[in-house]
Amino acid sequence: MSRVGKQQLVIPVNTEVTYTEGVLRVKGPLGTLEKPFKDVVTITIADGLVTFAQKGTDSFARAIWGTYASHVKNMIAGVNALYSKKLILEGVGFKSAVEGTNLNLALGFSHPVVVKIPEGLTVTAEKNNIVISGINKETVGQFASSIRSMKKPEPYKGKGFHYDTEVVRRKAGKKSA
Repeated sequence: MSRVGKQQLVIPVNTEVTYTEGVLRVKGPLGTLEKPFKDVVTITIADGLVTFAQKGTDSFARAIWGTYASHVKNMIAGVNALYSKKLILEGVGFKSAVEGTNLNLALGFSHPVVVKIPEGLTVTAEKNNIVISGINKETVGQFASSIRSMKKPEPYKGKGFHYDTEVVRRKAGKKSA
C-alpha cells in the first residue's frame, strides 16, 4: 500500500483542479498546468479534496499510485508558489549571462555554450549564480540538471556547476616526497 497514495490532497483557495478524459488541469494564481494520466488510478475531486485509488491489483497500478499523487501534489504547489533551483558556477574565467531567451556560458571550452531557456521558466544570472524558477517542478529540475551536467564540479579545485545546497567533496592533490 502506498502511504503517499492514501493521503488526501487539500485544494487551496484560488486553485481549481479538474480531471477530464485522462488529463488533469490545475489552475492557480501563477498559471495553469496540464498533465495526462493513464487510467490505472482513479482520481476523485470532491469537497476541496483530491483522492486516489488504484484500479485492480496489478503491479503497475500499485507502483504508479503514489507517483500520481506526488505529481498532483507538485502541480498544486507549483501554481501557488514558484519552484526554484540555484546553481553556482566556480572557476577562473567561467562566466554566465542571460540574453533574451538564451543562457550564454563560458565554461573553459574553445567555444561559448548557448542554451535555449524552455518556455515557462525564468532564469537570472548574476556573479556566476544562476537561479532557475518556474511553476513546473519537473521542468525546473530537468533544466537545472542539464545545465549542471555541462560542467560537473571536479573534486580537486571545485571548478564547475554545483547546487547551492550541494557539498562538493574535495580530494587532496599530489603529495611531494
